Parts: sequence; C-alpha cells; structure tokens
Amino acid sequence: MPTIEQIRAARALLDWSQSDLADHSGLSQTGIARIENGTNQPNSRTLEKITAAFEKANIEFLGTSGLRKKSGEIRVLKGAQGFRDFMDDVYETAKNAGGQICLHNAKPQNWYKWLGEEWYAMHSERMKALGSKIDVRITAEEGNHLFIANSFAEYRWFPNELFNDKSFYSYGSKLAFITFGDEDVIVRVFDDTDFAEGFRILFNIAWDRVAILPPQSKKAV
Repeated sequence: MPTIEQIRAARALLDWSQSDLADHSGLSQTGIARIENGTNQPNSRTLEKITAAFEKANIEFLGTSGLRKKSGEIRVLKGAQGFRDFMDDVYETAKNAGGQICLHNAKPQNWYKWLGEEWYAMHSERMKALGSKIDVRITAEEGNHLFIANSFAEYRWFPNELFNDKSFYSYGSKLAFITFGDEDVIVRVFDDTDFAEGFRILFNIAWDRVAILPPQSKKAV
C-alpha cells in the first residue's frame, strides 16, 4: 500500500489535484486532504481505492518510497465498465497531454452499445471543452453519417473494402486495439511513445491519401 509521500508524489506525476484523486478513487476531497496532512489514518479499504485509482493511471508503487509511470506494458480492459475506464483514460490523457488523437475504423454504433448514449454525451461534452488543446481525427466506414463526436472531432470516410470492425486508438503515449464482439468488448492498451507516434504517422498518410472527405455531417440525435 502507498505511503502518504507516495500518494503526494503520484498526484504530482499525474498533475492531479486532491479533487482529481477523490473523483478517481470514489472518495471525498476532504478525506484525501486529511490523509495527506496526517489528520486521518486511512484503513486498508481506503488505501485499496487510492491504489486502484493510480493503477488505472499506470502508476506503479515501488517499496515504501518510490513510484514510476508504467510504459511498454499492455493493459487489458473488458466489458462495458472496462470500455468506460478506457474512455476515461482517453479523456484524462487528452486533458493532461493534449495533442493529436487518432481513431481508425470507428463504428459509432459500437460506442453507443457499450457506453450508452447518455454516458457518451457526457464524454463528448468534456472532450469538446478541451477545445484547441486537442486535434481529434476519426475514420469511419464510407456512407456512415452517424458522427457522434463531431462536436470535437473531424471525420473522414474509409473505403468500404478497407474498413473492418477492428478499431485502433492512438492518444498521448498509448496505442489501443479494440475488438468488439456480440457479447463483449476487449480493449488492449499498449503504453509506448514510439509505437503510438508511429501509428499516428501511418494514420495521417491514410488520412491524406486514402480517406474520403464526407458531405456535411449529420449530428447524432
């Protein structure tokens, strides 16, 4: 379990406020503050929640004094909750790092199925609020007008004969592979800057030379 010093250091590494940690761990900001200033001695369940929050953000604690950001490792997320955790990670990474986000082979119906339209609307609003900090590009199947992210992203069509349901997501230092099934969704997230940037280079070549600029998009209703 992390020490108070490790909790503070992990927050600093992620650029999280006490409120951010509270949101991710399901605790109160006041409770986090009391833990960090030594007023409250956290029980094992509270520390488990804090540890789990940091683990989702790829923080690894080393002994009683060290920590590091994991890289070069594959994290597997499954099911509706796992997919929501993944989208939370996309948002947090975008909020902290900004930059270009590339989603290849997007089928909006899969996002609605596993996230729910109401949850996705919330996600869309928070991504939109990041404004010019991010540049989001999405390729969808030719003829699909359901551009559910058009408030914060640009869409282009990928030719039908080249499109499939295997989606690839590059954001920050991470490259994710998403497999949608009838009964499950599996997300594999590989944290490696070189791979993520390499994918973005290939994506942008296809974006410029293969993808088709669709007519004016229709907003999802």
